[in-house]
Amino acid sequence: MTLSTERPPASPTPPGGPRWWRRPWVAPLMVVAVAFVAFSLPPYLSLDPGQSRVPAPDFFPPHFVVLSLHVVFGSIAMITCCLQIWPWFRGRYPRAHRLLGRTYVFAGCLPGGLLGLVVGLATPFGPVAMASDVILALLWVGCTMAGWRMARQRRFVDHRRWMVRSFALTMSIITNRLWGMLYTIALTPQFETTFHGDQVLLANTTGSAAAWLGWTLPLLAAEWWLERGDAAKRRRRTTPR
Repeated sequence: MTLSTERPPASPTPPGGPRWWRRPWVAPLMVVAVAFVAFSLPPYLSLDPGQSRVPAPDFFPPHFVVLSLHVVFGSIAMITCCLQIWPWFRGRYPRAHRLLGRTYVFAGCLPGGLLGLVVGLATPFGPVAMASDVILALLWVGCTMAGWRMARQRRFVDHRRWMVRSFALTMSIITNRLWGMLYTIALTPQFETTFHGDQVLLANTTGSAAAWLGWTLPLLAAEWWLERGDAAKRRRRTTPR
Protein backbone atom coordinates (compact mmCIF):
# COMPACT_ATOMS: atom_id res chain seq x y z
CA MET A 1 0.00 0.00 0.00
CA THR A 2 1.32 3.43 -0.83
CA LEU A 3 0.07 6.96 -0.43
CA SER A 4 2.98 8.64 -2.13
CA THR A 5 3.45 11.72 -4.25
CA GLU A 6 5.15 9.77 -7.00
CA ARG A 7 4.86 10.98 -10.54
CA PRO A 8 2.12 9.08 -12.35
CA PRO A 9 3.39 6.40 -14.71
CA ALA A 10 3.41 7.04 -18.41
CA SER A 11 0.69 4.42 -18.90
CA PRO A 12 -2.09 3.09 -16.62
CA THR A 13 -0.06 -0.07 -16.12
CA PRO A 14 3.69 -0.26 -16.71
CA PRO A 15 4.85 -2.53 -19.53
CA GLY A 16 4.79 -6.08 -18.26
CA GLY A 17 3.15 -4.92 -15.02
CA PRO A 18 0.12 -6.57 -13.47
CA ARG A 19 -3.26 -5.81 -15.01
CA TRP A 20 -6.23 -5.14 -12.76
CA TRP A 21 -7.58 -8.67 -13.04
CA ARG A 22 -4.26 -10.18 -11.94
CA ARG A 23 -4.88 -9.30 -8.31
CA PRO A 24 -7.76 -11.69 -7.61
CA TRP A 25 -7.56 -11.12 -3.86
CA VAL A 26 -8.48 -7.41 -4.10
CA ALA A 27 -12.18 -7.89 -4.84
CA PRO A 28 -12.77 -10.51 -2.10
CA LEU A 29 -10.89 -8.29 0.36
CA MET A 30 -13.14 -5.35 -0.50
CA VAL A 31 -16.25 -7.50 -0.08
CA VAL A 32 -15.07 -8.76 3.32
CA ALA A 33 -14.13 -5.24 4.48
CA VAL A 34 -17.45 -3.72 3.37
CA ALA A 35 -19.42 -6.58 4.93
CA PHE A 36 -17.49 -6.26 8.19
CA VAL A 37 -18.09 -2.50 8.34
CA ALA A 38 -21.78 -2.94 7.46
CA PHE A 39 -22.11 -5.38 10.38
CA SER A 40 -19.96 -3.52 12.93
CA LEU A 41 -20.79 0.14 12.37
CA PRO A 42 -24.61 0.49 12.75
CA PRO A 43 -24.81 -0.13 16.53
CA TYR A 44 -22.37 2.74 17.10
CA LEU A 45 -24.20 5.12 14.77
CA SER A 46 -27.41 4.54 16.71
CA LEU A 47 -26.14 6.64 19.64
CA ASP A 48 -27.63 3.97 21.92
CA PRO A 49 -25.11 2.61 24.46
CA GLY A 50 -27.32 -0.42 24.91
CA GLN A 51 -26.39 -1.61 21.40
CA SER A 52 -22.65 -1.60 22.06
CA ARG A 53 -20.99 -4.95 21.49
CA VAL A 54 -18.37 -4.17 24.15
CA PRO A 55 -19.57 -3.81 27.74
CA ALA A 56 -18.76 -0.41 29.19
CA PRO A 57 -16.62 -0.39 32.36
CA ASP A 58 -18.15 1.46 35.30
CA PHE A 59 -15.02 3.56 35.85
CA PHE A 60 -15.10 5.16 32.38
CA PRO A 61 -18.51 6.75 31.57
CA PRO A 62 -17.55 8.12 28.09
CA HIS A 63 -16.58 4.61 26.93
CA PHE A 64 -19.42 4.33 24.38
CA VAL A 65 -18.65 7.71 22.78
CA VAL A 66 -14.92 6.98 22.50
CA LEU A 67 -15.56 3.46 21.22
CA SER A 68 -18.08 4.72 18.66
CA LEU A 69 -15.64 7.28 17.26
CA HIS A 70 -12.91 4.64 17.17
CA VAL A 71 -15.18 2.35 15.15
CA VAL A 72 -16.10 5.16 12.73
CA PHE A 73 -12.50 6.17 12.06
CA GLY A 74 -11.41 2.54 11.89
CA SER A 75 -14.11 1.88 9.29
CA ILE A 76 -12.78 4.74 7.17
CA ALA A 77 -9.29 3.23 7.39
CA MET A 78 -10.52 -0.23 6.38
CA ILE A 79 -12.44 0.96 3.32
CA THR A 80 -9.76 3.33 2.03
CA CYS A 81 -6.90 0.88 2.47
CA CYS A 82 -8.59 -1.65 0.19
CA LEU A 83 -8.06 0.72 -2.74
CA GLN A 84 -4.64 1.83 -1.56
CA ILE A 85 -3.16 -1.66 -1.84
CA TRP A 86 -4.52 -2.19 -5.38
CA PRO A 87 -1.58 -1.67 -7.80
CA TRP A 88 -3.84 -1.05 -10.80
CA PHE A 89 -5.74 1.70 -8.97
CA ARG A 90 -2.51 3.35 -7.79
CA GLY A 91 -1.16 3.48 -11.33
CA ARG A 92 -4.41 4.43 -13.02
CA TYR A 93 -5.55 7.13 -10.59
CA PRO A 94 -2.50 8.60 -8.83
CA ARG A 95 -4.29 11.75 -7.65
CA ALA A 96 -7.12 9.74 -6.11
CA HIS A 97 -4.50 7.46 -4.57
CA ARG A 98 -2.79 10.40 -2.88
CA LEU A 99 -6.10 11.84 -1.65
CA LEU A 100 -7.25 8.51 -0.29
CA GLY A 101 -3.83 8.05 1.29
CA ARG A 102 -4.23 11.26 3.27
CA THR A 103 -7.75 10.20 4.21
CA TYR A 104 -6.44 6.82 5.34
CA VAL A 105 -3.83 8.44 7.59
CA PHE A 106 -5.56 11.52 8.99
CA ALA A 107 -9.25 10.51 8.93
CA GLY A 108 -8.68 6.82 9.63
CA CYS A 109 -5.60 5.42 11.30
CA LEU A 110 -4.39 8.41 13.32
CA PRO A 111 -7.65 9.30 15.11
CA GLY A 112 -8.74 5.66 15.16
CA GLY A 113 -5.47 4.56 16.71
CA LEU A 114 -5.40 7.29 19.36
CA LEU A 115 -8.99 6.57 20.34
CA GLY A 116 -8.18 2.86 20.26
CA LEU A 117 -5.46 3.52 22.81
CA VAL A 118 -8.04 5.00 25.18
CA VAL A 119 -10.47 2.15 24.52
CA GLY A 120 -7.67 -0.35 25.15
CA LEU A 121 -6.78 1.21 28.49
CA ALA A 122 -10.44 0.96 29.50
CA THR A 123 -11.09 -2.55 28.17
CA PRO A 124 -13.42 -4.67 30.29
CA PHE A 125 -11.58 -7.87 29.30
CA GLY A 126 -8.74 -7.69 31.80
CA PRO A 127 -5.05 -6.68 31.86
CA VAL A 128 -3.88 -9.22 29.26
CA ALA A 129 -6.28 -7.86 26.65
CA MET A 130 -5.43 -4.32 27.73
CA ALA A 131 -1.71 -4.89 27.08
CA SER A 132 -2.50 -6.23 23.61
CA ASP A 133 -4.85 -3.36 22.75
CA VAL A 134 -2.38 -0.72 23.88
CA ILE A 135 0.52 -2.23 21.92
CA LEU A 136 -1.68 -2.62 18.85
CA ALA A 137 -2.82 1.00 18.98
CA LEU A 138 0.75 2.27 19.34
CA LEU A 139 2.03 0.08 16.51
CA TRP A 140 -0.88 1.05 14.26
CA VAL A 141 -0.25 4.76 14.68
CA GLY A 142 3.54 4.31 14.57
CA CYS A 143 3.65 2.24 11.36
CA THR A 144 1.17 4.53 9.62
CA MET A 145 2.97 7.73 10.52
CA ALA A 146 6.34 6.19 9.59
CA GLY A 147 4.90 5.32 6.17
CA TRP A 148 3.50 8.82 5.72
CA ARG A 149 6.85 10.34 6.68
CA MET A 150 8.68 8.11 4.18
CA ALA A 151 6.32 9.33 1.44
CA ARG A 152 6.98 12.94 2.38
CA GLN A 153 10.70 12.24 2.07
CA ARG A 154 10.10 10.46 -1.27
CA ARG A 155 11.59 7.25 0.13
CA PHE A 156 8.94 5.20 -1.60
CA VAL A 157 10.43 1.74 -1.01
CA ASP A 158 10.48 2.32 2.75
CA HIS A 159 7.07 3.97 2.50
CA ARG A 160 5.58 0.89 0.91
CA ARG A 161 7.05 -1.41 3.57
CA TRP A 162 5.63 0.61 6.44
CA MET A 163 2.25 0.83 4.77
CA VAL A 164 2.10 -2.93 4.29
CA ARG A 165 2.54 -3.23 8.06
CA SER A 166 -0.09 -0.56 8.63
CA PHE A 167 -2.50 -2.40 6.33
CA ALA A 168 -2.00 -5.65 8.25
CA LEU A 169 -2.77 -3.91 11.54
CA THR A 170 -5.78 -2.09 10.08
CA MET A 171 -7.39 -5.30 8.87
CA SER A 172 -6.42 -7.30 11.97
CA ILE A 173 -9.75 -6.45 13.60
CA ILE A 174 -11.34 -8.99 11.25
CA THR A 175 -9.04 -11.80 12.37
CA ASN A 176 -9.56 -10.68 15.95
CA ARG A 177 -13.28 -11.35 15.64
CA LEU A 178 -12.68 -14.69 13.93
CA TRP A 179 -10.37 -15.86 16.71
CA GLY A 180 -12.89 -14.66 19.28
CA MET A 181 -15.64 -16.80 17.74
CA LEU A 182 -13.37 -19.84 17.46
CA TYR A 183 -12.21 -19.59 21.07
CA THR A 184 -15.76 -19.08 22.30
CA ILE A 185 -16.93 -22.18 20.45
CA ALA A 186 -13.96 -24.22 21.67
CA LEU A 187 -14.08 -23.12 25.33
CA THR A 188 -17.81 -22.86 26.01
CA PRO A 189 -18.10 -26.64 26.70
CA GLN A 190 -15.66 -26.08 29.58
CA PHE A 191 -17.77 -23.30 31.09
CA GLU A 192 -18.88 -25.29 34.13
CA THR A 193 -15.55 -27.06 34.68
CA THR A 194 -12.50 -25.01 33.72
CA PHE A 195 -14.23 -21.65 34.23
CA HIS A 196 -16.41 -22.70 37.23
CA GLY A 197 -19.48 -21.08 35.67
CA ASP A 198 -17.80 -17.66 35.67
CA GLN A 199 -18.93 -15.76 32.56
CA VAL A 200 -16.44 -12.94 33.18
CA LEU A 201 -13.53 -15.37 33.33
CA LEU A 202 -14.62 -16.99 30.07
CA ALA A 203 -15.02 -13.61 28.36
CA ASN A 204 -11.63 -12.41 29.59
CA THR A 205 -9.92 -15.59 28.41
CA THR A 206 -11.44 -15.59 24.93
CA GLY A 207 -11.05 -11.82 24.58
CA SER A 208 -7.38 -11.88 25.60
CA ALA A 209 -6.46 -14.77 23.31
CA ALA A 210 -8.28 -13.21 20.36
CA ALA A 211 -6.75 -9.80 21.06
CA TRP A 212 -3.16 -11.08 20.83
CA LEU A 213 -3.60 -13.49 17.94
CA GLY A 214 -5.74 -11.01 16.04
CA TRP A 215 -2.88 -8.63 15.22
CA THR A 216 0.34 -10.58 15.84
CA LEU A 217 -0.35 -13.20 13.16
CA PRO A 218 -1.26 -10.69 10.42
CA LEU A 219 1.79 -8.58 11.28
CA LEU A 220 4.06 -11.65 11.15
CA ALA A 221 2.48 -12.60 7.81
CA ALA A 222 3.19 -9.10 6.49
CA GLU A 223 6.82 -9.32 7.60
CA TRP A 224 7.16 -12.74 5.96
CA TRP A 225 5.70 -11.35 2.74
CA LEU A 226 8.08 -8.38 2.77
CA GLU A 227 11.13 -10.53 3.49
CA ARG A 228 10.07 -13.00 0.80
CA GLY A 229 9.99 -10.17 -1.73
CA ASP A 230 13.38 -8.87 -0.59
CA ALA A 231 14.87 -12.36 -0.86
CA ALA A 232 13.58 -12.69 -4.42
CA LYS A 233 15.18 -9.36 -5.34
CA ARG A 234 18.50 -10.43 -3.82
CA ARG A 235 18.42 -13.66 -5.82
CA ARG A 236 17.80 -11.73 -9.03
CA ARG A 237 20.73 -9.41 -8.30
CA THR A 238 23.12 -12.29 -7.63
CA THR A 239 21.99 -14.59 -10.45
CA PRO A 240 24.67 -14.70 -13.21
CA ARG A 241 23.51 -13.35 -16.56
